[in-house]
Amino acid sequence: MSKIRVLVVDDDNLMRQLLKAILNEEGYQVVGEARDGASALPLVDKLRPELVCLDVNMPGLSGVEVLKLIQERVPGTKVVMITGDSSMTTVREVVSYGALGYIIKPFNQARVASAIKAALKGPSDSPFN
Repeated sequence: MSKIRVLVVDDDNLMRQLLKAILNEEGYQVVGEARDGASALPLVDKLRPELVCLDVNMPGLSGVEVLKLIQERVPGTKVVMITGDSSMTTVREVVSYGALGYIIKPFNQARVASAIKAALKGPSDSPFN
């Protein structure tokens, strides 16, 4: 079975490193990383990851804007949002734009693994529905 290909997008270098380590440990293949939305979009187009782990609050394009663009450009790409903002308004907004999961910072391996497994199953099994 081939590994699920993941792109990690977060403006915090430490968060990207931590997330990559967790994803590798969980058996996913991290195919790329970006520190902002503007550099993430060409990587999505080029690498065609099955999953994008996307920070909500980033300089320039916000994670919400990037999420909308990913859904337009590469429909079917699964996106899990990562944020320190746990407000229901933000959660509802990103889910309405197609995010399949939500990881609150600070996160741990179990929380990341659980959110990604749920997202990969698809929207019908999403805890948000």
